[in-house]
Amino acid sequence: MAGTLWPMSLSLSLPSVSLPSVVAAAEGHTRELPMSPYAFGAIAFVSFLALLGILWAFRGTAQKHAVGHGTHTDHQGSHH
Repeated sequence: MAGTLWPMSLSLSLPSVSLPSVVAAAEGHTRELPMSPYAFGAIAFVSFLALLGILWAFRGTAQKHAVGHGTHTDHQGSHH
């Protein structure tokens, strides 16, 4: 029926499967991580620092182009 809201149920719709048996089955299928959790954190931290370095390298670029002082203008020795 279109436009009808049905009440939500808090129960699982799995026939003849109890929650403890689902949890016990999930515990048996765990996998080990290929590295330590600290190594994942270190890789993420170094990656964020590298991205910050790239972002920092382009600081002020928009302001330079907005004023018209891009890479094509040489200010050394120009006397207008």
